[in-house]
Amino acid sequence: MIDVYSWPTPNGHKVHIMLEECGLDYRAIPIDIGAGDQFSAEFLAISPNNKIPAIVDSDGPDGKPISLFESGAILVYLAGKTGLFLGKTDREKYTTLQWLMFQMGGVGPMLGQAHHFRIYAPDKIDYAIDRYTNEAKRLYGVIDKQLSYTPYLAGDEYTIADIATFPWTRSFANQGIDWADFPHAKRWFDEISARSAVQRGVTVLADLRKPLTDDKAKEVLFGKTQYAKK
Repeated sequence: MIDVYSWPTPNGHKVHIMLEECGLDYRAIPIDIGAGDQFSAEFLAISPNNKIPAIVDSDGPDGKPISLFESGAILVYLAGKTGLFLGKTDREKYTTLQWLMFQMGGVGPMLGQAHHFRIYAPDKIDYAIDRYTNEAKRLYGVIDKQLSYTPYLAGDEYTIADIATFPWTRSFANQGIDWADFPHAKRWFDEISARSAVQRGVTVLADLRKPLTDDKAKEVLFGKTQYAKK
């Protein structure tokens, strides 16, 4: 059994989807990031960066429990555990990992900033909105170009690179994206959206998420609370 400490965000859904795709037994334990659950001592013990998701696998590589944080690391671990969605040859694995790193270093942080300044920032700062919207469009352009050559990001096979990237593209409208400008990415998005494991994965904990209108939740997520020494 794998315990996944998570919340229904793009980073959380990466791992939910992977667990569903791999057919692994897991238990989803909600970490309400608007209520500050991510700062509890219990969660920090397995996720010292106070970010979801994190997992505890009772059957680790040596037969002993292992805990892991960082969604990309968790995807690599689960791919290694199951032999799925990473590639078979060294060339395939490294190609998958470069697109996974592209998501971790670019797609996630930059689309997150676009989403924040366009939707959640209390002050509408044109410079920030333009900067991150333009970067979102640039990243979608990279994805679209790659997908004009190959069915999936890392080539002919669906991999953890696609699993990592897809949840971030579900909020395309909030990021200022028009699918008409990225037809190859849209084809990829529709295909992945239709996968039954993906459809199950994006519903995990989804009934617990509430619209972010509460001032206390906004302060926990965006204010001084997250910067306090833990």
